[in-house]
Amino acid sequence: MKLDSLITKASQNNRKTVAVAAAEDFEVLEAVAQAARINLADFLLFGNEEEINKMISSEHPELQGHTGIKIISAPNNNSAAEMAVKAVKANEANVLMKGNLPTASILKAVLNKEYGLRTGVVLSHVAVFEIPGYDRFTIVTDAAMNIAPDLDQKAQIVKNAVQIAHAIGIEMPKVAPIAAVEVVNPAMQATLDAAALTVMNNRGQISGCKIDGPLALDNAVSQLAAEHKGIQSEVAGKADILLVPAIEVGNVLYKSLIYFANAKVGAVIAGAKAPIVLTSRADTAESKLFSLALALCSAAK
Repeated sequence: MKLDSLITKASQNNRKTVAVAAAEDFEVLEAVAQAARINLADFLLFGNEEEINKMISSEHPELQGHTGIKIISAPNNNSAAEMAVKAVKANEANVLMKGNLPTASILKAVLNKEYGLRTGVVLSHVAVFEIPGYDRFTIVTDAAMNIAPDLDQKAQIVKNAVQIAHAIGIEMPKVAPIAAVEVVNPAMQATLDAAALTVMNNRGQISGCKIDGPLALDNAVSQLAAEHKGIQSEVAGKADILLVPAIEVGNVLYKSLIYFANAKVGAVIAGAKAPIVLTSRADTAESKLFSLALALCSAAK
């Protein structure tokens, strides 16, 4: 499966609007330009109006006067974040996208009790990878939001990832709670949580997916590794979603797939009123476009 398919899927859904906070960013505007060329979405660009217009004029003159793009002036980054979040809250936009501002600034607006986008569940980072040599997407969660989630938080993180999987066409995703070993060890909390999540799934507390764990990374993604260890499971070797035990594991896995495996990725923050495209300022325009397509597919649900 290719991430390009998400762009196709998003373009076939009802047209959505994306609110971009602090849009004065070359990579963000490149993603906006690519999206505009294929009529993927409409955009509300919040930020320094003069700077945004200058960037568009020099790099993307085709966006000048574009009917699907509206620039809204904001005096500073915090105001841009607040205005973009309020646009989503008021249903004037369906997706929130981070531009050239610190993650903390946009999250502060998202979590604001008066106008924010919280729904009462855990917000979590969901990354969908296209890995060379693999015939399916690999979803990694959580690599950026939750530092050391407890069992209840892990259950909510799984539910968020399952919703994203459903949105991109994986009807019954296989979820592997990752640990260092594939057996329950009372001294290793990750294995205890994995076993509990498996039971919760079997009893219907977590639905729409199949969970089995604990599983080490090798026997979660490689059928050969699972067979060598004698693991018989619907999930082992065929996992769609890798639930990591802590943010360090997710962050290292995320970056290893990109830098060592040349994987492509799209990622969103799930669990809010609307999907949030919270990419790094170091991410490419292509990655931002994939993330945008993933968010639009998710917003369609």
